Amino acid sequence: MASSERPPTIDPVAAARWETAAPALSPWLHEEVGRRMEERLQWIMRAPEAWADWEPVRGGLDAHARVAQRYAQARVHVVEPQPRRATVARERLAQPWWRRLGGSKLEFGAPAAGTMQMLWANMQLHTAADPQALIRQWHEALAVDGFLMFSCLGPDTLRELRAVYAASGWPPPGHEFTDMHDWGDMLVHSGFAEPVMDMERITLAFDTPARLLQELRELGANLHPQRFAALRGRHWPDRLGAALERELRGADGKLTLTFEIVYGHAFKPLPRARVGEQTAVSVGDMRAMLQAGGRGRG
Repeated sequence: MASSERPPTIDPVAAARWETAAPALSPWLHEEVGRRMEERLQWIMRAPEAWADWEPVRGGLDAHARVAQRYAQARVHVVEPQPRRATVARERLAQPWWRRLGGSKLEFGAPAAGTMQMLWANMQLHTAADPQALIRQWHEALAVDGFLMFSCLGPDTLRELRAVYAASGWPPPGHEFTDMHDWGDMLVHSGFAEPVMDMERITLAFDTPARLLQELRELGANLHPQRFAALRGRHWPDRLGAALERELRGADGKLTLTFEIVYGHAFKPLPRARVGEQTAVSVGDMRAMLQAGGRGRG
């Protein structure tokens, strides 16, 4: 059933297909964004005792290693719902046997509700067919006063490529990306507090149309409902390559594309009891309110 919470330019069927078919590797851009996001952790004074990395294979295995090194004493949960990428994650992140003798700090699978002090989600939200459902999953995994760190693509991404397609009369080359202010609203709607949103633009340069298209195929897929609905013929690659050469080749001889990167940070606040003539508070919420009462974030 369609939901008003779902982005109108993402086809849920295409998004599910991409989730299964996405290469089990960490794209360069995702790793670079993860590196920049990890640097922002220096401003977080409290080190988490337990944190979860949501889909690190696509989000960046090197970025995962950076965060794990920063919080070397913390317990880590790796969440990879897709079996093929879960296998890669286990192979790449498994600890040597001599480190496991004292008890492994690395666990695979979704964490229990309310047990994580940090949830790390790099470059995922922009391909989610129901992003608010995903945000609510993150909220559920976090303990009170736990925090979310995430990144995703913003609306200026691929603006040059969109102009090429529009000038040629072709359907959009990709779905629309959500503005950072809308992400902030969704965080609050999903129960988070004090969202801090930021963005930057990264320009990537390519020598050839083939190299540009290879990078885009690793980064994602066109999830727009109005994308090309049929095969485009054997001459399509030549037409696309010629259009890219004509429109994107700059004075420096490079083909350039802009990527807008959105960064988000928010806390899971103390649950608030709804006040009425009769107020019911769950045991879990009551326990959280009692345990977290009076604690600062430090």
